[in-house]
Amino acid sequence: MQHQIEVMKKNRELVGMNRREFSEYMNIPLRTLEEWEAGRRKMPDYVLRLITYYISMEQLMKNRGIKVEEDLYEQNE
Repeated sequence: MQHQIEVMKKNRELVGMNRREFSEYMNIPLRTLEEWEAGRRKMPDYVLRLITYYISMEQLMKNRGIKVEEDLYEQNE
C-alpha cells in the first residue's frame, strides 16, 4: 500500500495541485483522497492505474502543444 500512496502523491505533485484542487480535478471526494494518502484506506488498484494514465496522457499532450480540456465531465453534459 505504501507504493500506492507514493504514486498517488507523485501524480498530484506532477500537476502541481494540493489535495483539495486534485480531488476536485479528479472528481474524488477530498476525504477519500486524504484517507488514501494517509494510508487509512486502500484505494482500488484500477483507480490508481486510471489516474496515473490520465495524468501521463495529459502531460504528454501538453508537452506536444495539444490543448487539454480542464473538465471533461462538463464537456459531455
